Amino acid sequence: MRLRASAPKRGAVRKILRALVTLSLIVLFAHARASANQIPTGWKASNMHPIGFNDINGHSGFKMSIKRAGDKWYLYMGNQWTPGWTIVDVTDASNPTVVKEWNIGDNSGTVQMEQHGNLMLTSLQNGIWGWDKTKPHQEGVAFWDISDPINPKLLSKWLTPGGTHRNTFPGGKYAYLAGHEAGIDGQLLVVMDVSDPKEPRVAGQWWMQGQKPGETNSAPLLSEVAPPGGHGATPSFHGGITFENNVAYVAYGPALVLLDISDPPHPKQISRLDFSPPFNGIVMHDALKIPGKPYVFVHSEALGGDTEPGSPYRRVDDTAPCTFSVPLVAMVDVTDQAHPRFMSMFPLPHPPPGEPYTDFCDKGGRFGPHNTNLLQHNPDVEKQADLIYLAYFGAGLRIFNIADPRDPREVGWFIPPTPTKRLGPVPAKLVNSTEEVLVDTRGNIYITDRQWGLFVLRYTGDDQPKPTAK
Repeated sequence: MRLRASAPKRGAVRKILRALVTLSLIVLFAHARASANQIPTGWKASNMHPIGFNDINGHSGFKMSIKRAGDKWYLYMGNQWTPGWTIVDVTDASNPTVVKEWNIGDNSGTVQMEQHGNLMLTSLQNGIWGWDKTKPHQEGVAFWDISDPINPKLLSKWLTPGGTHRNTFPGGKYAYLAGHEAGIDGQLLVVMDVSDPKEPRVAGQWWMQGQKPGETNSAPLLSEVAPPGGHGATPSFHGGITFENNVAYVAYGPALVLLDISDPPHPKQISRLDFSPPFNGIVMHDALKIPGKPYVFVHSEALGGDTEPGSPYRRVDDTAPCTFSVPLVAMVDVTDQAHPRFMSMFPLPHPPPGEPYTDFCDKGGRFGPHNTNLLQHNPDVEKQADLIYLAYFGAGLRIFNIADPRDPREVGWFIPPTPTKRLGPVPAKLVNSTEEVLVDTRGNIYITDRQWGLFVLRYTGDDQPKPTAK
């Protein structure tokens, strides 16, 4: 005999089912809203377009690294204005999704990250703008096991007053840190033995002649050609190195330096090409060796334009953009490694038609280069070919073709829209300020901006390298 529910009971069951369906739709909609952000409108571009965006839960991203784990792709991002960092699932690059936020536990900044294989390094450094230096914080570098890519395990910390900045780990036994040492002015190159990352140890050091008081300078110091204080007071190692055949190509203070690292704990200078002078006030930021070719791409860091007179975050170098230093973006010929030779300078970006200014110097905020696609040792980062990707602060992301290194050409650009809300104290004028770029082996371009989250872009112009991963 088959039992039948009464009409009232059947009505109650239908109401419960409808409620469950409605609740499921609400949950699914809320999940979709959390994982997928609409691309902000108002961006401008040439030969590029955005395919994805995430506001990183209101954070501003900074340095990035990427790791492929099976069929998943994870982007690691330092938070610029707040302690900690963020892990973003970019398996579907059109739908970047925050999967975890991480904090070492106090007021310590971890804006810089670097990883190779299952070892990740995060700098420990109190920030420059908007950070309370009176609160407890750690300075140095932390080492993490990321064999489980979304659940990093802290292995150890190496603490040093002043912390570390942009560190490099190409895999293997040694990491190369931008650290500090008593008796040395500014940051220096610290070679760290990480063969046992639970017990890292200093294996060697290198600093530019003149950083140690009493040393005879081999060339004029920045303090002799630039205002005192802020950037440029002392030759200092910013960090970020590329390697080829036991040679390290290093942007260091006013110069490009080539170091012989056949014995890593004891780097030896091969040569040095100074840019300041003749370009007074220049602080070099990146040196990118072009694989298999006798060329190095170099650029300075844009200075000035961040803050207004009277701001508590103002520094000596925060004069108006384009008055403290000019953007220097260049190619260097290293056919003769003992005598590097200035080769060519890149064209200066210009605003698109219709802007209320005719020069990016008049836009507000910084104008000039900051970071390129430097992590060439990372197997999941696009290898350098004919396209240079360069974050350019107020000018957004610029792409240059160096097929002819004597005549670099701009072939694409992307400028994020004007921010709608402030995430951090600088720049004083609320304008976009694009700082970091990373390109994966699928051809996805990731950029972070001081007043935005994460944009994912695609280049549509000529000479794009064929993707080596799906």
